[in-house]
Amino acid sequence: MTSASPSPSPAPRRLPAGRNFGLLTAAAIITSLGSNGALIAAAFAVLESGGDSGDVGLVAAARTAPLVLFLLIGGAVADRLPRHRVMVAANTLNCVSQAVFAWLVLAGDAQLWQMMLLTALCGTGQAFFAPAAEGMLMSSVSAEQAARVFAFFRMSMHGAAIGGAALGGAMIAAMDPGWVLAVDAAAFAVAGALRAFLDVSHVPARTPGGGLLADLREGWQEVVGRPWLWAVVLQFSVVVAVVGAAEAVYGPLVARDELGGARPWGFALASFGVGTLGGALLMMRWKPRRLLLAGTLCVFPLALPSAGLAIPLPVTALCAVMFVTGVAIEVFGVSWMTALHQEIPEEKLSRVAAYDWFGSVAMVPLATAAAGPVENLVGRSEALWGCAALIVLVTAGVLFVPDVRNLTRRSSVKRVGVPEQARPSADTEGSVGGLG
Repeated sequence: MTSASPSPSPAPRRLPAGRNFGLLTAAAIITSLGSNGALIAAAFAVLESGGDSGDVGLVAAARTAPLVLFLLIGGAVADRLPRHRVMVAANTLNCVSQAVFAWLVLAGDAQLWQMMLLTALCGTGQAFFAPAAEGMLMSSVSAEQAARVFAFFRMSMHGAAIGGAALGGAMIAAMDPGWVLAVDAAAFAVAGALRAFLDVSHVPARTPGGGLLADLREGWQEVVGRPWLWAVVLQFSVVVAVVGAAEAVYGPLVARDELGGARPWGFALASFGVGTLGGALLMMRWKPRRLLLAGTLCVFPLALPSAGLAIPLPVTALCAVMFVTGVAIEVFGVSWMTALHQEIPEEKLSRVAAYDWFGSVAMVPLATAAAGPVENLVGRSEALWGCAALIVLVTAGVLFVPDVRNLTRRSSVKRVGVPEQARPSADTEGSVGGLG
């Protein structure tokens, strides 16, 4: 008696990988490799030039102040002009500013005002880049593919941070921080070249509006009309500010005074990168029905690094804390991007992204600039415990907003403003997994 022939195995599921997605992913990996090391390098460049915690905070604030100032304009510009051109121009500015910063540090003649000016130029570039990049990514995928694509993109980007942070810390321990800044400048040059080839033909032509102010007003109305959106933006205005103060200012100081220098702090940041990789892998399979409820609950662990630095924990334990935080923030990040993609019309994506970014970074300059004085006033450990407490309090507050608890994932959503033929199919140009 012959046995029945086995049923053929189903074909493996493939992620969509159009040309745009491949270019966006490759460029994000390259810039992530450079930038994660450069953030560490900038802080230690200030310290090695004779600066103190207040100077580190001023340089960090100089990066975020123009980001706050120009973000909304950047969002409106990205919804008016071809987004890839905005991205390339921003990358060019970042490349030049980081190259000059590297040259000054390597020459041993970097002054505080110069470092603040150059990091401010880098922040200006980011203000125009971020809304354009987010709008470009979201407009390139269909609703059915969005969650897995966003998870894969974030996994690729943050996976590069693992090597970037560890390599940056190791390079700073072995050589001048200026070399790390030079690598970051080169990364921006390569990424900008890749982004120049992005295709925006799938984006419908935008009808002329009433000007820049009218565009900004439309974006604002889109935000304030959605309680879940403005509530989370307000939440992250506090969360990002205190996390920025803890990790950009206090983290390097704790590393220098308690952990043995730049390399352990680089390993801790790399552990965060490993966690984001794990979180993205999780979100490629897990699709929580209540998007924002799941995401918001995963914001609570962001208080753990501040608490770990306040104790301070040994390097191994701190790395474990950073890993858990990385997993948690990816659950939030993918859920948040999916909610925006599901709910916001394509022609307003960059403006809404700009308001989102604006809310997230608006208080960062104040927090980083105040980190040094607050440390002098209450002590470093007490300041870090305060950061942890604020994250817990504002996150708990957001859970009282009904739309945050109840917004649900829809199984199929037509991307508003994008023609059906513009959406990448599951077999467009092969598998994303083959891009690496």
